[in-house]
Amino acid sequence: MKVGIVGLGLIGASFAKAYKENSDQWEVYGWNRTETVTEMAKMQGIIDDYLTDDNLPLCDLVILSLYPEASIKWMEDHKDHFNKEGLVIDACGTKRLICKEGFRIASECGFTFVGCHPMAGTKYSGMKYARANMYKGAPMVICPAVYDDMSILDRIIELLKPCGFETFRLAHPDEHDRMIAFTSQMAHLVSNAYIKSPNALSHSGFSAGSYKDMTRVAWLNPEMWTQLFLENKDNLIFEIDNIIEELKKYREAMVNDDHDELVRLLAEGRDRKELVDGK
Repeated sequence: MKVGIVGLGLIGASFAKAYKENSDQWEVYGWNRTETVTEMAKMQGIIDDYLTDDNLPLCDLVILSLYPEASIKWMEDHKDHFNKEGLVIDACGTKRLICKEGFRIASECGFTFVGCHPMAGTKYSGMKYARANMYKGAPMVICPAVYDDMSILDRIIELLKPCGFETFRLAHPDEHDRMIAFTSQMAHLVSNAYIKSPNALSHSGFSAGSYKDMTRVAWLNPEMWTQLFLENKDNLIFEIDNIIEELKKYREAMVNDDHDELVRLLAEGRDRKELVDGK
């Protein structure tokens, strides 16, 4: 079995390590925009060899681990070399754009593309932070072109076995992007804005778990998250507007010294958390 990894950053190199370290049945080929990274990956045994137009047609699975626009361009540039019997997936954080273009390219060229989003990562980026167990126990969201073909889901589950994903969730690209704006993008945005408080520079000795939880994802890759935010801006702006309106309620209660209203708002948030967590 052969897998091609396009992009050897944190996500792509973690896929490569998972296949190399968790299975002896796979050959791993890799491609990176910066060739020195690909060479380093080969020297370190993260990949077996370069991914080229010669061995791309031999790959049973190709994983596009670039930013969305770059993944689309790479797919377009190499569309005539994919294995018609193989599977091409991506690992991008938004799904509408890449699924639209990926489904189109695949249909025109006769290969199978499925939009995917591994729900795992770290605050760091780059190959040196990649881990073979990055995806162990993590969810994988799958956005196929056809939802009533369970053989596609079975193929993905089988092909991704070395990665150790715990669950697989089918979703439409619209649903994915709407939910990811809430569960991931909004958390990164709020954390990034929160840390800009003038008091942040003097927090030492006054901060504990809640501070660490709130600021963990403020450390992000600005270029990547900018592209993801802009591609999903309609859903993200909805979430921004919603939280602004909610925060205004808390502010107004404090400005008016409205003890009862503040208690009500806090209890409402606590009750929602219990409902969401199923407690």
